[in-house]
Amino acid sequence: MAGITLGRTALLCTLLLWIFQVGSGIVTVKVTPKVEVNRGETAKLPCTYSGTNLQDVIVDWYIEISGVRTRVAFRKNSGERMSDTGTPLTGRVTMEENLTLTITSVKPSDQLTYYCQVTAGKDGSGEDGTNLEVFVAPKKPEIKKPSQAISVGEETSSEIGTCIAMNGFPAPRIIWFKDDQPLPEVKDKNEKTHMVLSTVKEASGLHTIKNVLHMQPTKADKDSTFHCTVEYSLAGEQNKNLQMKSDPMKIELHYPSEKIMFDLFNATVVKEGDTVTLKCETDGNPQPSFDFFKDEKPLTGTDGFLILKNVKRMDSGQYICSTMDFQSFLELKTQKELDVNFIDKMSVTPTGHQFVMLGNKVEWQCKTKASKTHTVQWKKGSTVLSQDGTLSIESVAYNHAGEYMCVGAVQDVPGLTAQASVNLTVKGKPEIETPAIGEVTKEGDDVTLKCSANGFPTPQFIWKPSGKESISVEDNKVVSTVTLQATPEIMKNGVICEVFNEYGKDSKTLPVAVKRADKQQGGSSAVVVAVVVCVLLLLLVVALIYFLSKKTTFCSKKDKKEAATGQVNNIVVEMKTEKANEEAGLLNKKVNTEQ
Repeated sequence: MAGITLGRTALLCTLLLWIFQVGSGIVTVKVTPKVEVNRGETAKLPCTYSGTNLQDVIVDWYIEISGVRTRVAFRKNSGERMSDTGTPLTGRVTMEENLTLTITSVKPSDQLTYYCQVTAGKDGSGEDGTNLEVFVAPKKPEIKKPSQAISVGEETSSEIGTCIAMNGFPAPRIIWFKDDQPLPEVKDKNEKTHMVLSTVKEASGLHTIKNVLHMQPTKADKDSTFHCTVEYSLAGEQNKNLQMKSDPMKIELHYPSEKIMFDLFNATVVKEGDTVTLKCETDGNPQPSFDFFKDEKPLTGTDGFLILKNVKRMDSGQYICSTMDFQSFLELKTQKELDVNFIDKMSVTPTGHQFVMLGNKVEWQCKTKASKTHTVQWKKGSTVLSQDGTLSIESVAYNHAGEYMCVGAVQDVPGLTAQASVNLTVKGKPEIETPAIGEVTKEGDDVTLKCSANGFPTPQFIWKPSGKESISVEDNKVVSTVTLQATPEIMKNGVICEVFNEYGKDSKTLPVAVKRADKQQGGSSAVVVAVVVCVLLLLLVVALIYFLSKKTTFCSKKDKKEAATGQVNNIVVEMKTEKANEEAGLLNKKVNTEQ
């Protein structure tokens, strides 16, 4: 019986509670659970409420810091909206008419939980909270290298580099890469490769992240490239897990040498007179000091370079480079064979200046020695005369006189040459070259004549008649120039140039004439001919017009006469002009004169 009474009591209470709720208003508040915004932008936190028969409604916005709530804005039951003073948001927060809380110039410190509370007097109240998330992109990450080089073979891990990403919010994440491959994030310091992370919160509320990479590098890592990226997010679903890459970094490794190299640094073919640089190096780092030897005699080098200046053929031979690696305590040694190419001075026989009689034979022999196969050429100017070392001229002429060059060259060694020269002078009686005709504008003017002669000893000149004379040498020829007056006798007989030396003599007569006027009057004659042709054409046109006009008049009269008589007569017209009579008279006069 007691159980039945208890059940009826509970049912009655529930019914009474339902009646109370229906009779009074229930306040329901709704906000956006999460709002994202970037630093410096404006955040909007919407708030709406619902209920029935709500009266005297007051809306308050609160922030919660360390469990303590602080009102930042409110709306009175009269509808007036106000912002509170003395809060972290003062001056940057307002409540809009639709109850949305607006925050301008958002800061990282604004990342809080915001509560929208709605109070309806005796009808009760309701609230709901929204989280504001603020984002700040960090600066480009930078890598700081260790101050000292890293040695390969250490028993413990060495610091490779520190990646720093500054001023991000919330705290970003750093990822290390080796040769563009990401390294797993390992925090266990007992592992050979691990990272040590640290975060510093700046006074601005932003975070600076440091990630120190530790490894036990090997010799193969000397060519590896490291970089890091910072991973962060910004407002909006599309802006999550963004990455920013640092500049690449190479580590400075110290590792022992295993082999040694010794070779020519600047050239592969060496000739006498060159400066030769030999370079010795190992595959270790840093490079050790080196010792150089030739024929067991020490040589002085610097930083792995052995420099030999103005080398000679006796510098050929075997050079040795040796070193001791103090990391591995291994002695390394190697050698390099140096070949210095050479060519001897050209040997020419007969030597000296050669004087040969006109028509005789002359011959030279030229030879040399060289370290490799070489060529020997005889040249006069740029013309190659012989390629076997022998230069032979069977019958010497005056045009053979001059300088001859014997050139030796090693084709496989650029720039390795030698040369010698000889001079040939041809002896004999003088020979005068065909002279040019002297020309004057008119008789009595001065004329200049040239007489060129080959011969040795140097020929002497005699001019008949004589004048003002000068002597010069041009291309192994002697040239005499004379200036004198073109008298009637010279115009008739010319001027005689006579040359002689101990072997004989020669002479030529140089004619002198007045310049022809053809060239000078050529232009005027052409003008006269053109004028005459034009005049004749003009006369022809005038005559044609005159003839046509007369024919038209004649035909007109004829037509009228035929129309009157009805008969057609043959008409013969004979036209004579005074000019024709005049020409006939001139012709008769000429015939009479000739007779």
